[in-house]
Amino acid sequence: MSKVSFLNFYNGLSRKPSVKSTPKESMPKERQNPSVPRASRSNVQEMRQVFDKFDTNKDGKISQDEYNSALNVLGKGISKAEMAKSFRFIDTDKDGYIDFKEFIEMMHDMGDNRVKKNDIQGAFQLFDLNGDKKISAEELMEVLRKMGEKYSLDSCRKMIRGVDADGDGLIDMDEFMTMMTRNVKVA
Repeated sequence: MSKVSFLNFYNGLSRKPSVKSTPKESMPKERQNPSVPRASRSNVQEMRQVFDKFDTNKDGKISQDEYNSALNVLGKGISKAEMAKSFRFIDTDKDGYIDFKEFIEMMHDMGDNRVKKNDIQGAFQLFDLNGDKKISAEELMEVLRKMGEKYSLDSCRKMIRGVDADGDGLIDMDEFMTMMTRNVKVA
């Protein structure tokens, strides 16, 4: 699982692909322009998958209810007032919905290729369900299930092995931090 995916799960998002046929004119410029580096196009594709996860009724926009539901699934303890405030902040055209352009702008503003150490620690804590300072394949599978994903325990073990530097079958904070900060500046 990539570092973007772990952060996406932390932020109420998912990595599971949902393939859609999108007319070129409705695609973001990054996806239309083949001169954009592949990594940028890949990131836009992943952001589309994340957006589609929030957009549960598949109408091409995220309503306040869809946004609140996605945040509630994670059990982050965010008050309704905080959810409403963050939704209004993201909804820059004030039409009552977050469209893909607003979503990309929000993700760009959040990312800016800088990840805060506290965000990484918060993401780690989300996956460390039993609080033992390690993420097991079982914990990963449970969090993914809460997100509506259906990964097998074997698949989760493979994801863990991809990050597990010391070979103990678990991800500790150092391994998680290393994975999350490869090619990313930590603020």
